[in-house]
Amino acid sequence: MDKIEIGEVFTITDENDRENEVEVLAAINVEGTDYVAVGFVEDLQEESEEDIDVFFLMVDEEGDFSSIESDEDFAKVSAAFEELMDEEE
Repeated sequence: MDKIEIGEVFTITDENDRENEVEVLAAINVEGTDYVAVGFVEDLQEESEEDIDVFFLMVDEEGDFSSIESDEDFAKVSAAFEELMDEEE
């Protein structure tokens, strides 16, 4: 798998088949699985940091993104990213 770079921009398709550009804000490995935190590019250009919707995607072995299915996994990933962000401030 290629290493995902912070600041990388890619396009995802939402459940309504609309394409959205997202930018990787952070990448982390939790219990052997890679995850990225992303924000919509247009939000990042317009909003102050508090207003940005950040969401998490799981990265599989092929480097494809998928949503996090279980609440338990989401909670683990969310906590890990919060810890990461606290360290960077």
